[in-house]
Amino acid sequence: MPDLLIELFSEEIPARMQAQAADALKKLVTDALVERGLLYEGAKAFVTPRRLALAVHGLPGRQADQREEKKGPRVGAPEAAVAGFLKSAGLASLDQATIQSDPKKGDFYVAVVEKPGRSTPEVIAEIVPAIIRGFPWPKSMRWGSGSLRWVRPLHSILCTFGAEGDEPEVVPFEVDGITASNVTRGHRFMAPEPFTVKRLDDWMAKLDAAKVVADRDRRKDIILADARDLALAAGLELVEDEGLLDEVAGLVEWPVVLMGSFEERFLDIPDEVIRATIRANQKCFVLKDPSSGRLANRFLLVSNLLASDGGAAIVAGNGRVIRARLSDAKFFWDTDRVNGLESRMPKFQSITFHEKLGSQAERIERIRRLAVELAPKVGAAPALAEEAALICKADLLTEVVGEFPELQGLMGRYYAQGEGMAGEVAAACEEHYKPQGPGDRVPTAPVSVAVALADKIDTLVGFWAIDEKPTGSKDPYALRRAALGVIRIVLENEIRLRLHEVLRARFFDGMTADVSVGGQTVLNIKFGARILVTSVSDYPMSNVDAQPLVEEHKRFRANELADDLLSFFADRLKVHLRERGARHDLVDAVFALEGQDDLLLVVRRVEALGRFLDTEDGRTLLAGYRRAVNILRIEEKKDGKAYAGPTSAALLKEPAEERLADAIDTVKHRVAAAVQAEDFAAAMTALSDLRGPVDAFFEAVTVNDPDPALRENRLKLLDEIRAATRGIADFDRIAG
Repeated sequence: MPDLLIELFSEEIPARMQAQAADALKKLVTDALVERGLLYEGAKAFVTPRRLALAVHGLPGRQADQREEKKGPRVGAPEAAVAGFLKSAGLASLDQATIQSDPKKGDFYVAVVEKPGRSTPEVIAEIVPAIIRGFPWPKSMRWGSGSLRWVRPLHSILCTFGAEGDEPEVVPFEVDGITASNVTRGHRFMAPEPFTVKRLDDWMAKLDAAKVVADRDRRKDIILADARDLALAAGLELVEDEGLLDEVAGLVEWPVVLMGSFEERFLDIPDEVIRATIRANQKCFVLKDPSSGRLANRFLLVSNLLASDGGAAIVAGNGRVIRARLSDAKFFWDTDRVNGLESRMPKFQSITFHEKLGSQAERIERIRRLAVELAPKVGAAPALAEEAALICKADLLTEVVGEFPELQGLMGRYYAQGEGMAGEVAAACEEHYKPQGPGDRVPTAPVSVAVALADKIDTLVGFWAIDEKPTGSKDPYALRRAALGVIRIVLENEIRLRLHEVLRARFFDGMTADVSVGGQTVLNIKFGARILVTSVSDYPMSNVDAQPLVEEHKRFRANELADDLLSFFADRLKVHLRERGARHDLVDAVFALEGQDDLLLVVRRVEALGRFLDTEDGRTLLAGYRRAVNILRIEEKKDGKAYAGPTSAALLKEPAEERLADAIDTVKHRVAAAVQAEDFAAAMTALSDLRGPVDAFFEAVTVNDPDPALRENRLKLLDEIRAATRGIADFDRIAG
């Protein structure tokens, strides 16, 4: 079957756009072909700095013919209806239509429309120009006097179609004065002359001969293999960097890896600063000395050509730039160490954290207070937690972090170590930002944990109070990440923390009150710059007199905000546990109980509940629970009242209901004791003892007894089943 080859040849496409552009071209073309009935066997996109290409294999030579029956109006219908039918069906008269009979609707006209399929090149000539004109570049512009918008000037379009063994035809179309052909060019410097190609294998072979590696993955493999070989030959190890490898593969069509060096004096700079400097400025890889574990004074660059001098001039040019940049980095590093971290702290008073939440200095003070409060709960020394919280953000004002923001935290650790601060304090400077993503490690040192929790909780409380919550896919302040960070720190360090209490106290302490008196009292309670409560009283009160009212409003709003934020944590916990294979409905069932804000205990309870429901006892008890609750709901709705226990022992007439009542009483006490001891496995074992009595009750007892007193007592007994399970979770929220 024939194959299609498309190549769009242009000036250099930015590396960051290449992979997305290749995917977009493949999707747009193949979707358009399938939409027109042209199914294919396979497709692959290619991209280099100067070309975007697509090969589609196994296309038919033409579309299939189509035959469609178009139903028309009834025989004898008004002329306007008949005329509309003839026009839509493309018929000259009713003689070209047939008449069909329907037993219910009578006779009606039918037109048989036969539409011959078009040749595939004709279809391609229709769809490709439209795709090129509307191509979804992140950024594009018009070049020259034409109307085409493209990321860089588009020079030529190659488009061929044909079967293997045949001479492929050039698909005829034109875009903005550029006519499709079978001509392309090779490497800009080493093989700039045009040449013709036929199909994919011919295109790739001729490009390879013209010093162009068309396959992006092959370029990456060449760069990585050559870099490893050069490093090994020098007795060094390549510091691999997937992101940099992706980028440099998009900068070259014919990759040539070369090694350069810089002065050893620059090795006094931290390795991360050297790597960031060389990576950011010259897109070069760094090498490590395996004997010391430190970086070596070498670098690897990827050239786009085979130079006549073996690359000496290219290496020398890159070396000059790298030495200049490392000189800057060394100056920043030395300057930062002259001025200690604490000397930078006053500058935070004039730096705004958020217009509604005040300055960075105010935020650091909030983190300090919370870190000191959390320290005993996580096993940290309060004095060390306080010291770490005060200077953990100081490196944001250093020269190195100003140049390389991605090194924030890490540089704080280096500077703290250099100033002789405690190791726990230095580590907290770096680790309090963690975890920054699902794959990032969680801090485990107690001081780091205290400051990390304080930092993330302060962020969540502040933005929650000013109503800057995540909406849909938008989360500009990374609050979902902060909440997940708190969850992972708590769970992975097995920290017992009453989260609602912590949140409520943060909201309460962050509120301020403004009382104005002038004929009446106007009370404004604010968090930052946001007014949470405005209360007006007709009776003038002094600030002292208004204090009880202030406290009441603050407590109410703090509790309300804490409830809302805790719900957000519950949603994040569901996501986290679902990724670990847990059921989110079980999280809902546990969180529905009052006072469930200890995340570690919530997870332990969820895990125990999940194991219980996987057993035969668990599944059977859940079925019996649902039967009991369904009966209870129906009867409560019919009677217009709730049936809540306790039951009357005198009205327990049947042995099965007596046994159930005794079992419920015993199980409730056992469950309560087990939960109090935080032995959730034992609580589930106790709960499983209800299975037999519940089954026996429904076998032997008629709930809706004619005697109203017996009926009411039995309905209350059903409610006792619900109450017994509530010691573990809200079974109403368990799905399946």
